[in-house]
Amino acid sequence: MRQQYTACLRMRIILLLLSFCLICSAQMPVIFDTDMGNDVDDALALAMLHSLTSRGECRLLGVTLTNANASAVPYVRLVNAFYGRGELPVGTAITAIDGGDKDGYLSATLKAAPESLAAAARATVAAEPAVSLLRRLLADSSEKVTIVQVGFSTNLAALLDSKPDRFSPLKGLELVREKVALVSAMAGNFTGGAPEYNVKLDIPAARTVFDRWPTPVIFSGFEIGRELLYPAVRIEHDFSYAPWHPIPASYRAYNKMPYDRPTWDLTAVLAAVRADHRYFNLSADGRVQVADDGRTTFKPGPGDRRYLRLEAGQKERIMEALTLLASEPPRTK
Repeated sequence: MRQQYTACLRMRIILLLLSFCLICSAQMPVIFDTDMGNDVDDALALAMLHSLTSRGECRLLGVTLTNANASAVPYVRLVNAFYGRGELPVGTAITAIDGGDKDGYLSATLKAAPESLAAAARATVAAEPAVSLLRRLLADSSEKVTIVQVGFSTNLAALLDSKPDRFSPLKGLELVREKVALVSAMAGNFTGGAPEYNVKLDIPAARTVFDRWPTPVIFSGFEIGRELLYPAVRIEHDFSYAPWHPIPASYRAYNKMPYDRPTWDLTAVLAAVRADHRYFNLSADGRVQVADDGRTTFKPGPGDRRYLRLEAGQKERIMEALTLLASEPPRTK
């Protein structure tokens, strides 16, 4: 009987280990590339990625910035520390984009933060340049990485043209082809309207990424987030579990409350991490072209670019997911 019990116990331990391995392998590695500070939806999108990481649905590897404002790195470190992940690396913008280095809420939130979090934001460890950090995180990953790009295409375009370094003997294009599964980008406008902000502020970089990126890209266009407004009432009530929370503090600093704000960047996160939930419809395969003024045109046919489509009947379910994930309390790692 004792031998049978021991064998049964061993089998249970093996099954538990296998289950743990399966859970770990399901945690999609994600890099968040953001112009944090130009709009407040970036902050909500970062909060979502922390919640999804705590849930075991993804694993946030690091954050790279395309906003060169001096408060951008400390702000991201502050939010990461609030969610218990202050050690996550943050990459600095490689260049200043004209009109793209706003401080919509960064410094105001940093000034209002409790000292324990403010100290984490003031970390003396120098942040790496974004492209260097991208190369390091990709080279170190044993799995293919998903990149959620919700700012300008500046960093990813430079990554494509990067040279071999101490992290990898591969050129940028080869490294991306080997280590990136997908880019989920908040970029473009697929309704024939005005040029979208993330594209028009760095048109050459957008063209480089849209044309040359060697793995699939899914676009959440301007028209998607515009139709899904984050309710001010949810900002006022859903984050009250903490005496001070960086997300509602940022929201209040960005504009006079109450106001509902489009969920542009949040939709790119949701589409990337929960692709199998089918919150959105997808276009056919094709290519995306960028005009001289930044307007984007989708050309169906050969290619691996697609964009999100939204039906009225999908909105309630999507908003429920966005508001829940953005406001979920921090958990242990």
